[in-house]
Amino acid sequence: MTQVEYAALLRGVSPTNAPSAELRAAFEAAGFDEVSTVLASGNVLFRAGRRCAPATVRRRAERALEERLGRTFLTIVRPVDELRALIAADPWKDWPLADGAKKVVTFHLSEPAEPPPLPVVHSDGTIHDLRGTESFCSYVPGPRGGAFMTVIERTFGKEVTTRTWDTVRRLAR
Repeated sequence: MTQVEYAALLRGVSPTNAPSAELRAAFEAAGFDEVSTVLASGNVLFRAGRRCAPATVRRRAERALEERLGRTFLTIVRPVDELRALIAADPWKDWPLADGAKKVVTFHLSEPAEPPPLPVVHSDGTIHDLRGTESFCSYVPGPRGGAFMTVIERTFGKEVTTRTWDTVRRLAR
């Protein structure tokens, strides 16, 4: 059977609440193939049958996490080919970025019903654009740490998870 390579992006995962070995075991128990984790922050690569819609894959993964770990994490699933297309599109090419700015992608579970007017400019960073179920942001790391993540959550809610551009590139290999 032909398979599709997927990336699962789990919100709120750390090595202390979901070790990589447990994540792999949960995804394998859900019947997924070639399961691997990337970094220790809730990124899982795996294969599933072509007939599985991303929403079905997400539900299977969340159910397996509940059974294996006793809890669920918001799980956003994207075909790896979509991540590769995102990289090829170079979303930041038309925006001026501050020196030292980090690029981040916020993945949404679904398209926002009422998208905010963009860009959203904040002292800690900028939400530049929203395209379908991804928004593109940049921030300059500073002493306040992850303050910009609060801006993203206030703008879009909690059914999102954010990854650095470098992480997205690693997932798309």
